Amino acid sequence: MFSKGIARRWLINSLGVMIILLAACITALSFVVHSYAYNGIQMTLMGRSDELPTVLSSGMKTINEFNAAARSYTENFPDKNLMEVMAVSRSGIILSSSTGFAPDPAQIKPDFDTAMKSDSGHGYWIGKLASGEKVMAISRVVRSSNGAVLGAVRYVVSMEKADRHITYVILILIGVGLLIISLVAASGMYFVRSIVQPIRQLNATAERIAKGDFDVRVRKGKDDEIGALCVTINDMATELGNSEKMKNDFISSVSHELRTPLTAIQGWAETLQSGGIGRETYEKGMNVIVRESERLSGMVEELLDFSRMQSGRMRLILNKIDLLAELDEAVYMFTDRARTEHKTLIYDEEDTMLSPILGDVNRLRQVFINIIDNALKYTNPGGTVRVSAYEDEGFIRVIIKDSGCGIPAEHLPHIKKKFYKANQNVRGSGIGLAVANEIMELHSGSLDIDSQEGMGTTVIITMPTLKKLETNPELSNTTQIPTEAGRVQVVELKQERSGGKD
Repeated sequence: MFSKGIARRWLINSLGVMIILLAACITALSFVVHSYAYNGIQMTLMGRSDELPTVLSSGMKTINEFNAAARSYTENFPDKNLMEVMAVSRSGIILSSSTGFAPDPAQIKPDFDTAMKSDSGHGYWIGKLASGEKVMAISRVVRSSNGAVLGAVRYVVSMEKADRHITYVILILIGVGLLIISLVAASGMYFVRSIVQPIRQLNATAERIAKGDFDVRVRKGKDDEIGALCVTINDMATELGNSEKMKNDFISSVSHELRTPLTAIQGWAETLQSGGIGRETYEKGMNVIVRESERLSGMVEELLDFSRMQSGRMRLILNKIDLLAELDEAVYMFTDRARTEHKTLIYDEEDTMLSPILGDVNRLRQVFINIIDNALKYTNPGGTVRVSAYEDEGFIRVIIKDSGCGIPAEHLPHIKKKFYKANQNVRGSGIGLAVANEIMELHSGSLDIDSQEGMGTTVIITMPTLKKLETNPELSNTTQIPTEAGRVQVVELKQERSGGKD
């Protein structure tokens, strides 16, 4: 876990910074404790030295008077158990000590030397004696009434006990710091594991999804961002699985759709090639070849349109056109087919002219043909397909309604998605509605589908009139550039494409 990745970064960054901060805090606190303890001892010694003017009368004039008073002061010093007090002659010889033992004449006294040279008559020193003991010493010079130096009093405190106490405090601070680091490390590791382990599971799941296993799922642990990511990964796997299934169905469907006309063309071509057939058979064969070739060409063109749609290269050449004229022609194309299939195709023509629109004639005709073809395809013999159009508040709406089998509610939200087929038993590639929807968006319009299973389907095609677009240019979904003869070419959709538009 610590060789690389999030755990290592957390260890180096967060925990490393915390260790540095704690070390700095402990160092600072140790310095404060040390200074506080040493300053406290120094102030105590200074307080003791400040009582000398009272204890040793300032009226002393001779060295003998000082020696007698200093010896009495050291012998009767009340805090002998806390510190040692020495009477020192002005030549530096220790006259007496509160310990009662003979003083070491070789003992160094830097504080005494400082006090003798100082105008204030004070000297301070921290160091080690010849025995190796660390002490703090303060010396104060005693003067006669006329200012002559009579000698000095020296206060000495062992620092061994104070240093031990300071060491204990520092060790406690270090222990508290280590405890804090341990608790933070433990909680941090738990937190890091709670992130790293799910991410590893997500990574393993993503690798399996990348290899084509769309049935794999990752378990959602907690209801947080990681849990939301798990749900998203699972949803993505579901969508990819559905897309893969639709793609496979699409390939199978297209293969079948292409094979059927090719088989008919090949069969009749071989029959005609063999010769010895009558005129009627020849005409029938040629009609089949022409019809199936047109059908094959239409499927190939549909696939090309889908490819252009996927790559964002679908473009339109827009002109001012009469939408009813194109709708009339599309309905007329299916009149014979509806009669042959024993279905009723009704066209409710408008009595008044509809306002012109800005559209691509061929693409709009393609949309009408696709929708009417689907309506007839899913309508049983004896059923009815009704086509109508009207204008309402600057929009033209074309309604194509059939009495066919309808679309189940669970399929309706996906019916305009690429490759999607609600009924696998009916011929078709599953991309016709996706292309038609794209064409309508390029025309700043919409294609809406309402259906009830067993009751039929209603498709509503809505487009703004040319006047509506001119007065409300923000309605346009496209970027347009003028071309020759007053036409307009659609360059691209204004809104950001969602990668393979549904």
